[in-house]
Amino acid sequence: MTISDYYEILGITSSSTLDEIKRAYRKKAREFHPDINPDPEAKDLFIAVTEAYEFLMTYRQKTLSDQEAYDQAMEDWRKYRQDRSRYRARAYARAPYHKFRDTNFYKTTRIFDGTTIILSMIISILVLSMTIFGYIYRIHHPIPGLKDPTVTMLIIFTLFGMSLFVLSFIYLKVYFQTRQKGNSI
Repeated sequence: MTISDYYEILGITSSSTLDEIKRAYRKKAREFHPDINPDPEAKDLFIAVTEAYEFLMTYRQKTLSDQEAYDQAMEDWRKYRQDRSRYRARAYARAPYHKFRDTNFYKTTRIFDGTTIILSMIISILVLSMTIFGYIYRIHHPIPGLKDPTVTMLIIFTLFGMSLFVLSFIYLKVYFQTRQKGNSI
């Protein structure tokens, strides 16, 4: 991110005073704190606001003087972020794997979690039921001017729903097996 991004995140201008930066941060932090804001993006926004505030409070004076000072401040900030990342990685490396696996950091790397798999199963059941019941309903309640639904479309959508259901079931089974294996370690 650039310094202008940090100002934009806080909703202030580059000519803002320290008090205005602090006020803007308090306002945005309250707006985006995950305990107050249930929006799933609130946590990320809160982190971005905090990062912007931390950067501006640390490097604001240096960045106002000249381009070279700005470049140096941005490099210092990148190094600081890199050092923090390495520090967390070292802490994760020292922790037992089962504890690392339970961290939020690790959980964000999962491609399929239980919720996603169950949601796909529900969608597949909805596709199947809507296909079958929709076909039966259209046969018993024809719409004047429209042709009756074709059996080919019924078969295509039924196969689609069934394949989605089978895939979801397989993923759910594997998910539970890996969770059991992980809990036994």
